[in-house]
Amino acid sequence: MSAVNHIVAGGQDDADYKVRVLLVDDQLIIVEAVRRMLARHRDIEFQFVTDPLSAHAAALRHRPTVILQDLVMQGTDGFQLIRGYQDDPALRDIPVVVLSTKEEPKLKAHAFSVGAHDYLVKVPDELELTARIRRHSAGYISGLQRDAAYRSLRASQEELARANEELRRLAALDGLTGIANRRRFDEAIHVEWNRGRRQASPLALLLCDVDHFKLYNDHLGHPAGDLCLKKVAAVLTGQLKRPADLAARYGGEEFALLLPDTDLAGAVLVGEACRAGLQQLALPHPGAPGGIVTMSMGVACLVPGEDDSLDNLIARADAALYDAKRGGRNRVAPAG
Repeated sequence: MSAVNHIVAGGQDDADYKVRVLLVDDQLIIVEAVRRMLARHRDIEFQFVTDPLSAHAAALRHRPTVILQDLVMQGTDGFQLIRGYQDDPALRDIPVVVLSTKEEPKLKAHAFSVGAHDYLVKVPDELELTARIRRHSAGYISGLQRDAAYRSLRASQEELARANEELRRLAALDGLTGIANRRRFDEAIHVEWNRGRRQASPLALLLCDVDHFKLYNDHLGHPAGDLCLKKVAAVLTGQLKRPADLAARYGGEEFALLLPDTDLAGAVLVGEACRAGLQQLALPHPGAPGGIVTMSMGVACLVPGEDDSLDNLIARADAALYDAKRGGRNRVAPAG
């Protein structure tokens, strides 16, 4: 016989949680005796190693649910082999049942101290041997199944967390333009208002309106209008340089820019860059006086305080937007 051999008693696949025994013993007469016992039990898969130096590698390769381990083998200390299993994370949980010709309390105690799970005097009775193999295997397999269930649960939880995060992200985006929607804007402006109040820092708001947008839809149709809104959103987001800055679709053809830690002059510069950027696109607008798509913007800025309100900031920006429209459109108007 070869030093390492493999005998399958039964047709189940290795992927199943089945009982697999690895016998480490350099006496072929013991190997044959154990083989014959286990051959009558088709639910038990049997492998053996007669070269103890190959035992560790064989255990890694065959993934036994129980290792039957002799203690006295030529050129090898069986206790050292057991320590080697214990030191390997891939093997340390596999039950090791010592098979020994000696029934000495000191040997038994030492075997348990180095990591053995059980101790049998060889050759044991078939009924006792198979019962212990099945009992130790059942405990080990239960551990494998528990660990697999935990891994599956963790993977499911991580996948659920990713899905929930994606849902939250999508729920915060405008379906047409891909920028923040009104719900996300309302959440952000409340957060930034409270932060500005704590830090006594300015908060700027720009309200934007695409000029004569109803006429644009009337002349070119709603698909063209949708494309126009997407381009306007791209122009706005292109001018935002900081992570806290936010561009949102406020409603219909209205947009909003939220600029924390920005004073009125700085916000007007951003608004003017947006207005000019859209004008440079020169999107044809048959219904507009200038023949291209433009926007009007109202800008307001406040340092949140006890006497101020968020509604006041929004109202000031809205009034400035009205001033921009009344002043001829295609312009940025700061709040007075």
